[in-house]
Parts: sequence; structure tokens; C-alpha cells
Amino acid sequence: MISYQTDGIEMPAIKKRETTEWIKAVAATYNKRIGEIAYIFCSDETRQYLQHDYYTDIITFDYCEGNRLSGDLFISLDTVRTNAEQFAGNDYERELYRVIIHGILHLCGINDKGPGEREIMEAAENKALAMR
Repeated sequence: MISYQTDGIEMPAIKKRETTEWIKAVAATYNKRIGEIAYIFCSDETRQYLQHDYYTDIITFDYCEGNRLSGDLFISLDTVRTNAEQFAGNDYERELYRVIIHGILHLCGINDKGPGEREIMEAAENKALAMR
């Protein structure tokens, strides 16, 4: 089950049913199925969870077991909007969906911090966005 919640902000204009089906389809390409996924849309104050001194667009808490994806995904709509403005060619909606699937890709085991991993993540994001 995938739930969509907010913390102190307005819910973004996403089509929840279509988004849920898309997420399930992307997960299936990695031989994963959806367990309990909670998207929590919030403001930049989410950085306190990681004790970062910088803003982040998503924080993913992984509760996966086997091939069943479960987790809490906190998405800062403030940072999504800032990133959409800074990166040429990305409008807000596309950037929001990129971040939504980015968290799922992390739960599927794709990382983006080590050498060469960012390029792998970007390719996976682009492939997933093409499925939408």
C-alpha cells in the first residue's frame, strides 16, 4: 500500500492512483513488490532528520524485507521547487516525479553516493520517468 501525506504544507497536485500504479510498475522491473510505502510531503525543515547543514529533496527510511519494498519517504517540496528552477529543462512537475521515483529506486538498491553511482541513478530515473 502506498499512502500520501503532508506535514504542514498543501498536498501537491499529483494523481495518486496513476502515481501508485506507475510506482508499482517501476518496482516490478526490479523484481520488487510494494509493501508499506508512505510519502510525506513537507518543507525544507526535514533536514533535521539527517542533521544536515544543507537542504535535501528526499530522505528515505528503508524498512524493506526481501523483495518487498517498505519505507517512509520525506519529500521537501521547497527543495524540489528550487532544484526544478536551477536545473535547465526540468519543470516542477517533472522534478517532483523524479524525486518520487528516486526514493523507490533507493529502496530497490540503487545508490547515488559512490563513484559512478550517480550516473546509474540518473539512468534509472530517466528510464522510470519514461514509463510514466
